[in-house]
Amino acid sequence: MFLYLPIAELSVNVFVILGLGIGVGTLSGIFGVGGGFLMTPLLIFLGIPPAVAVGTEANQIVASSVSGVLAHWRRGNVDFKMGSVLLVGGVVGSTFGVWLFKLLRELGQIDLVIMLSYVVFLGIIGSLMLVESIRAMQRARSPARRRKLHQHNFLHGLPFKMRFRKSKLYISVLLPLLIGVFVGVLSAIMGVGGGFVMVPAMIYLLGMPTSVVVGTSLFQIIFVTANATFLQATFNQTVDVVLAILLLIGAVIGAQVGTRLGSKLRGEQLRGLLALMVLTVCGKIVFDLLVTPDDMFILATGGGH
Repeated sequence: MFLYLPIAELSVNVFVILGLGIGVGTLSGIFGVGGGFLMTPLLIFLGIPPAVAVGTEANQIVASSVSGVLAHWRRGNVDFKMGSVLLVGGVVGSTFGVWLFKLLRELGQIDLVIMLSYVVFLGIIGSLMLVESIRAMQRARSPARRRKLHQHNFLHGLPFKMRFRKSKLYISVLLPLLIGVFVGVLSAIMGVGGGFVMVPAMIYLLGMPTSVVVGTSLFQIIFVTANATFLQATFNQTVDVVLAILLLIGAVIGAQVGTRLGSKLRGEQLRGLLALMVLTVCGKIVFDLLVTPDDMFILATGGGH
């Protein structure tokens, strides 16, 4: 069964899109990521123009994140105070990111910037997470002296400290604020919730317990991506409502399944699996960028013939 997407200007198989929504929604519930880092490239692989994939994917992220947060909130795994600080930074960052997206689109460079952004961020973050998760699993196997919850560095000496009781932290409010701004920009440019950056940053930079990270990450993702979606639809007209609804239905179902599965895995196992997926997607994008297209003249991103 095929449906025509008015903004993307092509027909897609309904069941393929629903299946993607369920699959990525499941991953969202397991790992605490919006799933955009997987869904946006997958949509592009299906032929959706990159600008439309980025603008539309934020809708699906909002839906799967709401579903995931509710499940984690019931378990008491959301630090709302930390989430609110990250959220303030995220709204500022996503607003700036949409403006930058519009500028790059007018210059005709947005598709290339989107793809290169994925290669850089997925490659770096996937590699770092994989190395760390392997080390964590090795430490778990070998009997060693008790370690601190997290290592302190110069970032923890910044001013404007605030106590986050749920996360057992007393750190500068500037740190989560800046992380929020950075992830907000990525949300607008790459069509992601930013969980693949946010989750490692919350664990390794802020020193938050893994059990609280997932739910808190999803909480701020809801509002940041909602802001990005609204602005993308208003200023760039890159949100395809038909595609968004199909992704949304699948995402809500998948997130509930994923949250149940995630509670059965250890933190280092979760990080290792997420790292492998991030690197796989990165490899596919690099391959697509390097391989010469079949027809050198099919370069338009929609509308042109």
